Amino acid sequence: MELNLKRPICFFDIESTGVNVVNDRIVELSVLKVLPNNTTESKTWLVNPEIKIPAETTAIHGISDEKVANEPTFKVLAHDVYNMIKDSDLAGYNSNKFDIPMLAEEFLRADIEFHMENKKAVDVQNIFHRMEQRTLSAAYKFYCKKDLENAHTAEADTIATYEILKAQLDRYPEDIKNDIDFLSDFSNRQRVADFAGFIAFNDDNKEYFTFGKYKNHLVEDVLKKDGGYFGWVLNANFPLYTKKVLTAIKLRNFNK
Repeated sequence: MELNLKRPICFFDIESTGVNVVNDRIVELSVLKVLPNNTTESKTWLVNPEIKIPAETTAIHGISDEKVANEPTFKVLAHDVYNMIKDSDLAGYNSNKFDIPMLAEEFLRADIEFHMENKKAVDVQNIFHRMEQRTLSAAYKFYCKKDLENAHTAEADTIATYEILKAQLDRYPEDIKNDIDFLSDFSNRQRVADFAGFIAFNDDNKEYFTFGKYKNHLVEDVLKKDGGYFGWVLNANFPLYTKKVLTAIKLRNFNK
């Protein structure tokens, strides 16, 4: 089944130096852009992360320091990446928890404003886990009846994710609508304000903390009663986008 699209959607996958969105960096990025007429265009970039790639990470995705030594940095590539995805919704495999937060951090480090206010995010892993409980390779085998060649390369994982979503639509026509708004809601288990999930929205659309001593407390209430907590978050090892969102909430309340 082809996707029912009102606007383009970009399937993307990131390979990185590690899984910490604050300290790690992108080493490979692949984007498969699907247009409303279901034609596609794709681009894959190798990226010099400007930090050492751990040997255990290279063992997973095969990208070494030597392989990316002469490749451009993300800051050099950022505008090309942004121009490819700026008019599109986003989709990936575990993208809500990892790829989108990582991409947002890299854009902010490159001085490019990035947000999801007018975008939908479809996480194919969450659909898979809600329906079948498996991994990407198992999902590809289960839905597409094929073995995933070159797993843990960004391009192969991106294409596989696109094919899995189409197969999911074929398999669950009664449960899953071929509509990006529905798929975005269905594949998002928690409405977050900051990509990384440190600040989320409750049923009343109010932001609350999801961690620490103020877990489940409204952000507005915490900032009013504990002014030092704002400074602690800004100086601690949190993602840049989390700090940006928290600052916006503080300024919003100050302007009130």
